[in-house]
Parts: sequence; structure tokens; C-alpha cells
Amino acid sequence: MKRWSIALFLLAFLLLPAASRALAQDLPSGVRLGFLNGPRPWILGKIDGSFDKALGVPVEWIGFPSGPPALAALAAGEVDIVRVGCVPVTSSLIKKVPFRVIALSGVIDTSERLAAKNDVADVRALEGRTVATVFGSTAHYALLAAFKVFGVDQSKVKLVALNPADQLAAWKRGDIDASYIWGPFWHELAREGGKIILSSGELNQHGYYLFNAYVVSEDFAKKYPDLVGKFLGAFQETVDRYKADPEGSARLIAQELAQDPEGAAQTLAGLNYVPLRDQLKIEWLGDGTNTADSGIAKSFLDQSNFLVEQGDLRARDVPASFAPFIDVSFIKRAVGR
Repeated sequence: MKRWSIALFLLAFLLLPAASRALAQDLPSGVRLGFLNGPRPWILGKIDGSFDKALGVPVEWIGFPSGPPALAALAAGEVDIVRVGCVPVTSSLIKKVPFRVIALSGVIDTSERLAAKNDVADVRALEGRTVATVFGSTAHYALLAAFKVFGVDQSKVKLVALNPADQLAAWKRGDIDASYIWGPFWHELAREGGKIILSSGELNQHGYYLFNAYVVSEDFAKKYPDLVGKFLGAFQETVDRYKADPEGSARLIAQELAQDPEGAAQTLAGLNYVPLRDQLKIEWLGDGTNTADSGIAKSFLDQSNFLVEQGDLRARDVPASFAPFIDVSFIKRAVGR
């Protein structure tokens, strides 16, 4: 009996590391989150480490100046989850970058604005002027949509592609007359003597919808679906915290990002944070059975047509529906459905 006991003990001892390794494979060594350096509620989770706690693994925050390079990093396997604007998402999906759209992080209202020099009366007065934006971004899409809405001849506007920080420098030098950009950069332009002549939310009534989305690489989503659901749950918790104390949250977020508190507060207030549970309604992402007819799937199609008109994409590459790229199963995990 004693020999059998010793043998069983040794067998259990030898098997223990293998079992531990098997359990360790259920989680990655860490999660890499790609983010643009703008004020958003989820920065609260960066400050207090609540994403690390919710996911149970270390979270690495990787910053990008705009959406296209963030999605390029996702395609290269350098990040796992990214918050990015809808237009770069549309372009990357059509180019077959392997990722899934898993949720909306915010619907753009006044968080993106068109700032102009004081002698520019309105959008129509941009003809003959130099206007900067980030090409391929939601701001770029909004700017060209504004040209259509207000009857601006695009051929009479000099468009220049600049990253946000470079736009501010160009503004100070007098190289540009206007900029369509997100906060807090438009707030900085206003502080430098500019005025706001349009906000993206004003384009909604004309059928142009702009939003930020969370996307996850297909490989990561397949390996760690529970983790993706936990991520969305942690994100919703930061939104709830922001809504409970917008002023205090804005101060914390501005401090973390080394930005002006007033500009951060205005940017945060300029987004509509649709609760995850409501995102399953057909006006947003749908519940998976009706997603092809959802507002976001249709918006992706509208944006793809815009990109074709700009010569960025070929019409034959645009899919009949964007529903296959939208996966609401992770929202369902997050909200317990």
C-alpha cells in the first residue's frame, strides 16, 4: 500500500505541471489594445487597471496617431483589439484585413468638428482655401460629405493630408485655412483663434452617420472569445462611470493624456455612448439575425461607396453586405444574453 501511495503521489506530481500548462493556454500572456490618443471613457480603465483586472492578464496600451496605422498594426499582428473610426474600418474590411467589428464605442456628434480661420464665413466659403484633414479618416469622410451637402466644388478646395499634431503646427504657421479634426485638436485650433463652422452630428440629418467601433483580430477572437466579451463588459463599466461623473472623469482622463481639461470634457461630451444592450437593436448592430438590415451595416455600405468615389477602392470589391464582418456574439457574452 505504501509503494502504491508513493507511486500515485509521484504520478500526480509529474502531471501537475502539464495540467497547469493546459490551464495557462486558456489565456494569452497579455492583451494589446490599440488606441488613438483622444479622450474616451475607456481611458479610465487604463488609469486604474480595471481592464487588467477584468481580463485577468496584463494589458498593453499602444497609441496611434490615426485609424489607418492602427488597423495596419492589427493586420500585422501587432495589436489584438483596436478602437478606430468607421471609415478606416470600412476600407480595411474591403481590403480583406482579418478582423471582426464587435461593438460601437461611440457615435460621433460634436467630438469631430470643422475649424476655420475667422475670415471663413461658412462651409461654402472654403472654395479657394487650403483645408487639412487625416485622409481615410472619419473626419475626411465628414468633410467631403459636407462639401456635397453645402454645394462646395471640391476641385476649388486644396486638400492636404496631415496628422492631427501637424495640423496644429500648420495652423500656427498660417499654411492652412481650415481643419476637419477630432478633439481635443479642434479645441486647440479654436484656442488659436479659429472658429467652429460645422460638427459631424449636423450631417446626420442628411444621411451621413459617423461612429467609432471596436474591432478584434479574427485569430484573437477565435482563441479567446470569453476574453473579448469581458473586454466589452469592462468598457461598458467605464462608460457608466463616466456618465455618473462626467466632470471628474474628464479631469482624470485629461491628466492621463496630458491634455487640456476643458477640451477633454467637450470631446467626451461630443459622443453618444450607446449602451451595449441597445446596440443589439436593428438601428445599430442588430442581434445577428437582422444585422444585414442594421443601421451600421448600411452605414458601412454608404462609406464604401464614398471610398469608391474617392478612387480609394474598386466598386467590384465592395461586398453586397457588411453583416458577415459584424459579430455581436461578444456583446451577448458581455450582457449575459
